[in-house]
Amino acid sequence: MTNSDSIHDQKINSLSTKKKILTSLVAGSLAGAVAKTTIAPLDRAKINFQVRKAPFSYEALLDFLHSDYSRYGFRNLWRGNTASMVRVMPSAAINFTSHEQYKRILNVDRKCSTPFKRFLAGSLAGSTAAFFTYPLDIARARMAVTNKNQFGNLVEIFKETYKYEGLRGFYRGYTVSLIGALPYAGSAYFVYETLKIFHRNEKKKEPRPIERMIYGAIAGAAGQTSSYPFDIIRRRMQTAFILNKHESDLGILELFSKIIRHEGFIKGLYKGLSMNWIKGPIAAGVGFMTYDILQYFSRKTYVNIFHQ
Repeated sequence: MTNSDSIHDQKINSLSTKKKILTSLVAGSLAGAVAKTTIAPLDRAKINFQVRKAPFSYEALLDFLHSDYSRYGFRNLWRGNTASMVRVMPSAAINFTSHEQYKRILNVDRKCSTPFKRFLAGSLAGSTAAFFTYPLDIARARMAVTNKNQFGNLVEIFKETYKYEGLRGFYRGYTVSLIGALPYAGSAYFVYETLKIFHRNEKKKEPRPIERMIYGAIAGAAGQTSSYPFDIIRRRMQTAFILNKHESDLGILELFSKIIRHEGFIKGLYKGLSMNWIKGPIAAGVGFMTYDILQYFSRKTYVNIFHQ
C-alpha cells in the first residue's frame, strides 16, 4: 500500500458515523438485491417444498422448475422477486448497517480478539432487520407459493392478508423467525469476520473479492445449517392460511410436533437443506463480497468528491 493510499484510507475511516451509516445503507441494499436475484428461482422452489408434504429431491426440483417454466414462462421463475426486492433491499441495508454499528458499540475485536461479541453483533443485526421487514417477508413467501390467478401483485397480497387475518397476519410466524435469525446471522457474521481476520493475520493483506466471496459462502452455509428448522416452521406459519388452513392456529411447538410426527425429524425439519447448501452459500458469498466492495467504493467516492 502506497503512502497516498494509506492517507486515503485514513480519510475514509475518519468519516462521521452518519456518513458511514448512509454509505452502508446504500451498499447493503444493492448487495442484497444482487444476491437475492441471483438465486431467486431456487429460492422460489425451496419455499414450495418447505410448505408442502411432498419430499424433496433434485429430480423433484428440476420437475418443479421445468413445469413452472412450461406453464407460465421464463419470467415466472422469478415470480415474487419484486416482493422479495421490496423486502430484501431494506432488510440487507438494515442488516449490514446495524452490524457495523453493533460492532462499534460493542468494541468488537478492537484491542483484542472478542469471538463472543463478534457472534453477538451478528445476532443483533439479524434480529434488528427481521423486526423491521417481517411483513414484507410474509408477502414474498405467499407470492412464491401462489400463481398469478390468485394474487397478481404485492398490493393484492397485503389487501387480502389484512382483510382475512388483520394486522396479526403480517406477523404470523415472527417469533420463530426471530429465534431463527439469532443463530443464522450470528453464525454467518461470526464465520465471515473470523475468516477475514485469519486471512489478514496469515497473508498480511486484505482478502481479494473472490476470497471474500468464498469466505461469505462458507459463512452462509454455516448460518443456513444452524437455523434451518426454524426456517421451515416460519414458512409453514406464513403460508398456512393459504395452503393449510388447519395449521393456521398452531403454535410453534405444535407445528414442530406435527411435522416430526407426520414427516419425520430429518425429512420434515431439514427438507430442502441440500438445495440450501447450493443457493445459500451463493447468495451469502455474493452478498458479503458485493457489500464490502460497494461500501469501500461509495466511501472512497465520497472522500474524493468532498475531502480533496
